[in-house]
Amino acid sequence: MSSGVCAACSRSIDAAAKLCPFCGADPVSGQRVDTQALLQEMFQARELSTSESVIEFARQRQGIVIAASIFVALLALAGLHQFVTMRNARAVTDSPAVPLTEITDVANEKSEVVPTKMPELDFPYDGNPHAMRTFIVERGAVAPAQPAPSPAPSTPAR
Repeated sequence: MSSGVCAACSRSIDAAAKLCPFCGADPVSGQRVDTQALLQEMFQARELSTSESVIEFARQRQGIVIAASIFVALLALAGLHQFVTMRNARAVTDSPAVPLTEITDVANEKSEVVPTKMPELDFPYDGNPHAMRTFIVERGAVAPAQPAPSPAPSTPAR
């Protein structure tokens, strides 16, 4: 990097610089330069279409756009609620009112549902709880051997 000196402020700057980064003057002549005019000459602004300008406006003001969108949505919901309420207020029949007791009175009627009886369950139970067994049947299981009958208790002679 070759070094040069600004004619306006006498600071050391890059020799290829078109402007002094410290004072903004032309480093060769020392004259002050309009930097805005130079930037516009170097970087020309792009023309935006109408839709692009609206999108750019929305990007810059996102909070306002979101708040406005929520406000418009709430207004639409309030309008819909008002419409439904007004319609329901007008939708009334001209016929006379009928008390509900004339339509149906179930207080004195018998129930149509008849309870069903439990089916008889026959268990192989001979009075001895040790003889009663429960088996879980699995595929490939072998039936257990029958238990040996227990000797009947003898009653003593009197």
